Amino acid sequence: MGYTVDGQELACDDLGYLVEADPRDEVSVAIAEADGIALTDAHWEVIRFLRDEYATHGHTPNFRNMLKGFQAIRPEADSQYLYELFPMGPAKQAVKLAGLPQPYGKGGY
Repeated sequence: MGYTVDGQELACDDLGYLVEADPRDEVSVAIAEADGIALTDAHWEVIRFLRDEYATHGHTPNFRNMLKGFQAIRPEADSQYLYELFPMGPAKQAVKLAGLPQPYGKGGY
């Protein structure tokens, strides 16, 4: 499995996560299309939050920290909100769509 963006083949692992982070919006669109997901403004808000976390900390947060951090931006967001957007698991599926490498451990790091 791989993604092609602007004529460039992006390396990914067997689960479809990019091997190296590529935070371009075109990358997220390509991954979402491959997964059959139509990105909404709500998706983009979470994707941008995760990209910022990755840029700041060098990794993505686990679900608990993701929820807590995202609630600083959108206080009304709860776990149900994130699971409605990313039903395969927000800490993993949203990271994949953000164009970031696979999170550490079972639930992300």
